Amino acid sequence: MIPAARLVLANPSFSELFTPKLVTALREGYSLDKLRADAVAGLTVAIVALPLSMAIAIASGAPPERGLYTAVIGGFLISALGGSRFQIGGPAGAFIVLVAASIERHGYDGFLLATIIAGLLLMALGFLRLGVYIKYIPHPVTVGFTAGIALIIFASQLKELFGLTLPGAEPGAVVPKLQALWQAHGTANPSAVAVAALTIAIIVGLRRVRPTWPGLLIAVVAAGGLTALANLPVETIGTRFGGVPNALPAPQLPEITLARLGAVLPDAFSLALLGAIESLLSAVVADAMTGRRHRSNCELVAQGVANVGAALFGGLCATGTIARTATNVRAGASGPVAGILHSAFLLLFMLFAASLASYIPPRRACGRAGRGRLEHGRAA
Repeated sequence: MIPAARLVLANPSFSELFTPKLVTALREGYSLDKLRADAVAGLTVAIVALPLSMAIAIASGAPPERGLYTAVIGGFLISALGGSRFQIGGPAGAFIVLVAASIERHGYDGFLLATIIAGLLLMALGFLRLGVYIKYIPHPVTVGFTAGIALIIFASQLKELFGLTLPGAEPGAVVPKLQALWQAHGTANPSAVAVAALTIAIIVGLRRVRPTWPGLLIAVVAAGGLTALANLPVETIGTRFGGVPNALPAPQLPEITLARLGAVLPDAFSLALLGAIESLLSAVVADAMTGRRHRSNCELVAQGVANVGAALFGGLCATGTIARTATNVRAGASGPVAGILHSAFLLLFMLFAASLASYIPPRRACGRAGRGRLEHGRAA
């Protein structure tokens, strides 16, 4: 006869599988000390996510504000509804190639439709209780996955790093991309190289001598200030994209037709599969760092809702992000409130500091994000 306790574990109830970790954390008791810790962690992650979200959007072929919309809306929904205490959601470097290809094939409106479908697929995967199978992914696959992301992000930023000018569109595949960039090496912009070198030096230097300081934010402020004050011949977010809006757009559905649904369905499946893997791997990293256990099916449902929500506001794909989640843990977060506050802080940055973002050169943070992702993947 099977003991009652083992029977309960073998057949968990719907509530046990899909109750968000936010509810669990609040039931355990939420004190002022925990709120203080979550506020510090949320602000720390928001400082990292501000330039990173814009950089990932730019690398994906989208305007920078789309990355911020994703971090605000998607990040809030993932933290509020997800099955991980420490997961931070937003745009991820792993999606750069897929998103850029989808936008090129279907236009941005078609990509938004693919993202909504991907969100519905993720919700279906969660309710079908397929999230538990993430535990069967071998560790070498995890390391190879994160290393591949790092290489893709690095290659995507070489054009901006050296200020190169290409005669046509930049190829998406890595090998043709590198060949095209090498052929254009004579168009390198010395000012762009100098600003990029300064940014990298600040990030690396502060990490060594002042690891608790917000190195990414300091680097972005220094690069933007130097570009504006010295009037350097370097592209900025303002000159290329016209700046960053200081408010969220009104939600709206993309155009939906049977023909368009059929056209974007393969992209939706790809986005959903990568989103499931990326988000659950990130949750596993957080578990390894904290000793907690996430609810994988609940997490998938939250990821699905977040993708639908982000797309309705014109954002990119939302997923759990390894580097920002690890930053959240290391900053002392106590639970999901830190992720919610991270989104709130980003919204405040948009409302009150959007004009300053126009001076940021659009070549920051993506390479650093890839390296951080690789490091955290190995650490897990």
